[in-house]
Amino acid sequence: MLPPFDYFEYRRIRNQKQSERELRFTGLSHQYHLRIAAQDRKIIDQPIEELVHDVQDSAVSPLDILRTYGKVAKRAQERTNCVTEVMLPEAESWLESEINLKGPLAGIPVSLKDSINVKGFDTSVGYASLAGNRVLEDGPMVKLLKDAGAVPYVKTALPITLLSFESSNGLWGQCRNPHVPAYSPGGSTGGEAALLAQGGRIGIGSDVAGSVRVPAAWSGIYSLRCSTGRWPKGGVNTSMPGQEGVPSVFSPMARTLDDLTYFTRAIIRMEPWKYEHSVHPISWRSEVESEAQNKPLRIGLMTSDGVVPPTPAIERAIATTVAALTEAGHTVSEITTPPSADPFTGLNLASQLLNSDGCHHFNAKLKSFEPSDPGASQLSRIAHLPRPLRYLYYLYVRYIRRDKVSATLIRDFGPKSAAQLWTITAQREAFRAAWHKWWDAEPQQYDFILCPVNATPALPHKAMHDAVSSCGYTFLWNLLDYSAGVIPVGHVDPIRDALAAPYKTALKRVGCDHGIARGAWKHYDSAKMAGLPTAVQVVGRRWQEEHVLGYMAAVEKALEQYTDPQTGENCRYTLLEID
Repeated sequence: MLPPFDYFEYRRIRNQKQSERELRFTGLSHQYHLRIAAQDRKIIDQPIEELVHDVQDSAVSPLDILRTYGKVAKRAQERTNCVTEVMLPEAESWLESEINLKGPLAGIPVSLKDSINVKGFDTSVGYASLAGNRVLEDGPMVKLLKDAGAVPYVKTALPITLLSFESSNGLWGQCRNPHVPAYSPGGSTGGEAALLAQGGRIGIGSDVAGSVRVPAAWSGIYSLRCSTGRWPKGGVNTSMPGQEGVPSVFSPMARTLDDLTYFTRAIIRMEPWKYEHSVHPISWRSEVESEAQNKPLRIGLMTSDGVVPPTPAIERAIATTVAALTEAGHTVSEITTPPSADPFTGLNLASQLLNSDGCHHFNAKLKSFEPSDPGASQLSRIAHLPRPLRYLYYLYVRYIRRDKVSATLIRDFGPKSAAQLWTITAQREAFRAAWHKWWDAEPQQYDFILCPVNATPALPHKAMHDAVSSCGYTFLWNLLDYSAGVIPVGHVDPIRDALAAPYKTALKRVGCDHGIARGAWKHYDSAKMAGLPTAVQVVGRRWQEEHVLGYMAAVEKALEQYTDPQTGENCRYTLLEID
């Protein structure tokens, strides 16, 4: 159907998909509509390693486990609109015919980001134009999961462009943060984070600029951003096919660190390179994981990325973690990043690479008047400006508004020729080389870098209009292809985390009075954000997933043993209560 009449087709498809989802939930067998009982709570709280043993010893039925998590998904959907495709009836039949219950994940339900292909279901990625095209074959990720004994049971919400820390689209609606519904659960893997925070178990998402880490931080769960080649990436749909300047990676998310570690170890021990050509044959290195969590650590601290300083709640989470690590006998020192490879240079490079098509691909699938993401729309407006007008806009921002940081990002933001893309890719490789040389040299040689996940806790819905470029704390590590994990630390306190001055004044005091920082800080309000999670990021080097999980265990242990001197309370993070 031709524009603009395809708007009516979009509305028809939207209504059809949402009605289908509602019917799938209401049509579930009566067991899924029962309240969460004591036996369900036992299953939810039991580490997955123990659950696997119970399944293989016939002490618990995998069908009972599936139905427990079906109940969790149903209640999570009612609260946060986190589910897209409901696969529970099919999952019951897969248990009888396709799931290997002798595998290392025997009977464990796994939720999947909507972009992952599962046979018999759409992979719409939130676009109406991609709905109604059911996949005929499981992707490599799903085949591997089933062979490992895992049970895919729902797919989850994401933003329509996959380029946002929001998780909303016109097809499925807006996904809400389970802690404070007026706020985003993060993105682009926000539906996974929302479900896991409410009692889900294991999820798989993708990350190109922070898309498994920011949702984990904003929703209060754990995640690991794997380096490229450690995890399958085929058998998916995406808004930007062929984009390899900053490759997207699929990675695990979980409600506890033990589960995250066990799941990651189990998947890599399944030899995923046999399922998908892009995976490197790097076996799991258990001795590295153990060593990383059982030695005094040398830790580099990046308190700020130099672009958007951390807001008070995040600053307190970092300070608490540093105090806990120091008390535990580890050494923490502030880093000075390589002069030729500072984080802002990385943000600019990554932005040019990621959108080198001029934002064409993620807009091409939209039907007329189908809502896009506010942040992606901002990027598109700049990218679509004719080059002379974009340069005039750059001059205006640089010399009239006196915002050098924003102007630098605007100046070359647009479609690139092949020659231009080659030049930027060469700059990326030089940037990576500078970091590699710096980390290896004295006095660095850190075990890992500790830094924020984002400058703010979760932001309110539609805030990406202003905060779309506030992603440097995660995007940097994507550009470098480093492994990085997220650990929840605490929650926003309305009094302790309040701003001491209006946000513009506070930013001027630290020399960050520019549009990128103001776009994130303008939404910071500790009273409205009270109860939202705070988190920190543990960054290792390329292909160091075992190291990073070991370091995360050391950080969590230090936090659990640390007592807040102001409150006298232990700093162990409290998961969202499941009712």
